[in-house]
Amino acid sequence: MSALPQRPEWRARLNDVAREAGVSLATVDRVLNQRPGVSARTLARVQEAVSRLTLQQEPATAPRPRGGSWLLCFLLPAGPNHFVEQLREALHALAPWLAEHHARVDVRTTDAFAPAAASAAVRRLRGQYDAVVLMLEDDPLVRDAVERMAGDGTCVITLVSDIAARGRLHFVGIDNRAAGRTAASLLARSLAGRPGPVGIVLGSQALHDHAQRLAGFRERMAAEHPGLALLPPLACKDRAESAQPLVARLLDERPDLAGLYSIGAGNDGIHAALRRRGVAWVCHELTPHTRAALLDGTASAVIGQSAAQEAQLACRLALARLTRQRGQDDVPPLRIEIYLKDNLP
Repeated sequence: MSALPQRPEWRARLNDVAREAGVSLATVDRVLNQRPGVSARTLARVQEAVSRLTLQQEPATAPRPRGGSWLLCFLLPAGPNHFVEQLREALHALAPWLAEHHARVDVRTTDAFAPAAASAAVRRLRGQYDAVVLMLEDDPLVRDAVERMAGDGTCVITLVSDIAARGRLHFVGIDNRAAGRTAASLLARSLAGRPGPVGIVLGSQALHDHAQRLAGFRERMAAEHPGLALLPPLACKDRAESAQPLVARLLDERPDLAGLYSIGAGNDGIHAALRRRGVAWVCHELTPHTRAALLDGTASAVIGQSAAQEAQLACRLALARLTRQRGQDDVPPLRIEIYLKDNLP
């Protein structure tokens, strides 16, 4: 759970936050201090209230957008991806809030696994937007395009997966290395001492979040579960139609497969391949397919992150930068969510 800003003026205005969100002071205090017992929906309401009140405090001297609206762009991966669909839905829901603050968002897509196409897509955005939020591979071509865009004065924020580019303002997402360590612990618990090899499926190791999750997974497995042999990772470019045959072939080649960690998307294809095979499976993002996999016992656990929270935070950070608000320098990683069959919302 991400904390509310710790500035003194917010401590003095908890009543305003509670009134704006329609919750109690105790609930605001729990969110502020990152204590449990707050639902995801209530958490979002409190954070949205903070964002609205924060933006209402912008000074009279704050810059105003040209043409009447700040223009924000989210450049997201193309193709079927349930988490990207959740981001789109979250941005659509934010439209009235953005309009109140003289901003609007365009959503564009590109092939995130084709660096030349992705870097060209970034270059085409130069000069068109006040802020750009990117969910792309961390490739030298992409880094160069991002650095040139930031050099033009565009506010650049990375989302879900970071890009090691100079001038990138913020990264919005979970601690992916910690998510990988969490996956290792969950998978080992699911196996309960059962031996056998463990498979790994990811979109691409060039995706910073996938590389970090893989590193954390390997670290924890090597340190605490050395008896479980990790197989070389298989890349499916986050596509179900690629993931299903990869996993089916892995099961044919390794009938003793004990567990599987899928780091990215394409989980509907993995679900189809693993159903009724008795393999412990930990995956990412709560979607209709991973929910169904939990319910029918194919998936052991799902590690999640809030698309709504990430979309809203990226917009808030961009607007804070554009309106020259202070207090936005430290952005902690967002909460890692863990879903089991027994705690599905």
